[in-house]
Amino acid sequence: MATLINVRILFSSVPQHGHLLPLLPLARAFRDRGHNVAVLTAAGMAPVLAPQGLDLLAAGPLPDVLFAEVARRTGADPAMNPTPDSVAEFFAGTRVDLTADEALAVTADFRPDLVVSELCDYVGPLVAASTDTPVATLAFGPPLPPPFTDAMAAMARSRHEERGLPWRPGKWLLDTWPASMRAEEWRQPEGWLPLRPEAFREPGAESAKLAPSERPRVLVTFGTFFSQPDQLSPLLRSLSTLDVEIVVTLGLAARPEEFDVDPSRITFVGFTPMDDLLDGADVVVTHGGAGTTSAVLSKGVPLVVLPQGADQFFQAERVAAAGAGIALLPPSQTPEATVAAVRTALEDVDVRESVRMIAKEIAAMPAAPDVAATLEAKP
Repeated sequence: MATLINVRILFSSVPQHGHLLPLLPLARAFRDRGHNVAVLTAAGMAPVLAPQGLDLLAAGPLPDVLFAEVARRTGADPAMNPTPDSVAEFFAGTRVDLTADEALAVTADFRPDLVVSELCDYVGPLVAASTDTPVATLAFGPPLPPPFTDAMAAMARSRHEERGLPWRPGKWLLDTWPASMRAEEWRQPEGWLPLRPEAFREPGAESAKLAPSERPRVLVTFGTFFSQPDQLSPLLRSLSTLDVEIVVTLGLAARPEEFDVDPSRITFVGFTPMDDLLDGADVVVTHGGAGTTSAVLSKGVPLVVLPQGADQFFQAERVAAAGAGIALLPPSQTPEATVAAVRTALEDVDVRESVRMIAKEIAAMPAAPDVAATLEAKP
């Protein structure tokens, strides 16, 4: 790309917040450097992109349609019971099948010079193959186990072959996971570039930060997909026995009145930039989504991780191994065990020091503008 001006850069993502949000800092960085940036994902993600000032090239359905089609084809549920075959079917099979034609049509005039695709997106690489465009793959969270990545790559390759398109891996891997939290067997792949993860924010928007609290603040956030009131209510009632302030994110569909809790003990917030919510938080209780986990670590806040499905068990294992918090796996995710874990996260000096050191490590990683400049200079 050699420091060209007004290069066309296509960002491509699975239409879920946890997949799309990690791409946004780099997309903004390229745009701010004078390039023509567009984002390829489902039309339903427009409310996320509009405040970012990023153009949307809409293609394909939202996850509810994809999950239904995977269930029809295989009977599997890749969200709650992720296996290599079910995950590959969702990301590299069904989503490509239901999105590719529309994606090729809406990008025909854009003709990108670079495609930046998040790790689980296989539509962007297919578009890139049709125009012989290099791909940079953005990874969030720890590396997925080879059985998952191999299964997804094999299925994606079959979709390329069906269309007579070449299959090749990304030229660069943009890695947002801190080095100290990787497994010992990790080896640096070819084209590896570190990229500092950022908590989601809306540039230029009025701050939604919470008022300071006299008590320790516990933020409970289970993302946009796993925030089920019936499952969270027993946990919240138990947390209410502690002398803490409790803030709970509602996800995209839940309402405060659906929770069987004392509303005077809990502050519910709608979809709010994580960058605002984390300021002032002393502990975060979470499902362990990769983006949430990275954001919390970047702020130096201890975690209590209760993985529910998808890739959350991988993040939970790494958090526990690094001493950055406590992970509770089923069937140990009882309200009582969670309360005990929150107490530990608030009081354990070693946990707080570990997460503080990880935050310093993340702060030293190259920021999005630096990585954009590096990619511009790559042949």
